Amino acid sequence: MGPTRVFPVLHRVVALSSICSTTALRHSLCKPAGKLCYASLCTLQQTRSASTETALSHHISDLTDREKRLLTKLYDGLIGGQRAALAESITLVETQHPRKKELAQVLLQRVLAFRQEQEKRNGGNPVAFRVGLSGPPGAGKSSFIEVIGKMLTGRGHKVSVLAVDPSSCTTGGSLMGDKTRMTELSRDMSAYIRPSPTSGTLGGVTRTTNEAIVLCEGAGYDIVLVETVGVGQSEFAVADMVDMFVLLIPPAGGDELQGIKRGIIEMADLVVVTKSDGELVVPARRIQAEYTSALKLLRKKSKVWKPKVVRISSQTGQGVPELWDTMLQFRDAMLSSGELRVRRQTQQKVWLWNLIQENAVRHFQQHPAVHAELPELERRVTSGDISPGLAADLLLKVFSTVQ
Repeated sequence: MGPTRVFPVLHRVVALSSICSTTALRHSLCKPAGKLCYASLCTLQQTRSASTETALSHHISDLTDREKRLLTKLYDGLIGGQRAALAESITLVETQHPRKKELAQVLLQRVLAFRQEQEKRNGGNPVAFRVGLSGPPGAGKSSFIEVIGKMLTGRGHKVSVLAVDPSSCTTGGSLMGDKTRMTELSRDMSAYIRPSPTSGTLGGVTRTTNEAIVLCEGAGYDIVLVETVGVGQSEFAVADMVDMFVLLIPPAGGDELQGIKRGIIEMADLVVVTKSDGELVVPARRIQAEYTSALKLLRKKSKVWKPKVVRISSQTGQGVPELWDTMLQFRDAMLSSGELRVRRQTQQKVWLWNLIQENAVRHFQQHPAVHAELPELERRVTSGDISPGLAADLLLKVFSTVQ
């Protein structure tokens, strides 16, 4: 079954965004270049362009009047900065309903086109700064977001916070308590806080967090903070969707070897030692020195930025303004070197393949032939008759031969 049959609406929306680039590419390729002929390639491009225009002509008919009104209302409210429209749009993106997932992709395409126009007016630079915040439970992530968020809104920024709570493996529920900790920021009209459950997704982020970031940027939020579940090395996923990855650690977070063992420190662009106040000032200084030494043993991620270790106190606010200045230095250095653009392009490819893998596994599990053979093979694996590797090979063979 081809992608056109699975997602007819999405296929036509993508076709809409590709007409101009396809036409330009066709004309450029059809130009003579010495004795080399591009006739066959031009014919292929013309065929694709014709099919694209045909798909575009039928695009409107695939949406009902109710769906058109819904998407128009969400899009207009979103770019108008309405928080209710942003909340409803993120809910649409997070849904598992097949038709609503298609509508969500239609909305995302429109928001992406709007963001591209904004970036063009901004000299090709991103319109928002994406920051990932992670750390072990009790590191003070929510308290830190409350303090820095209020400081940024006071300086005229619009801040969105995507807080991800772990879902129970037993009941599937989440506490969703991050918003209750940010009492002041949640009442700030220049801030938007969206708690979301992981719903079993590895990586401490939901599969739709990347799309929620796009929606927040479309709504005019120029600072996007992604707070992730502090569970260890699976947090690497958040580093593939933000411009800057910040690791928060408490003063009692262990020695520098613990930092290296977790592996997550090598992904950090900035390490923040929290709770540096009162009796914890001395332990915080010691941890700062140890992590500074640990970072020297790791390979640098960037050619223009050397990860730093700073101390802050969310209770007193000490070090928070200086921390933001350091984060701005990182953004400016990455922008001027072009590394930020390359990083975002790489992240998009990573998330493309993540979603392909996720959908491919789901399609494999739902395949009728696989579904019929799976119980018997599982029984034989659990009884020790065959190895898991052989069972997997048999299922893959069934999947590839019966389509």
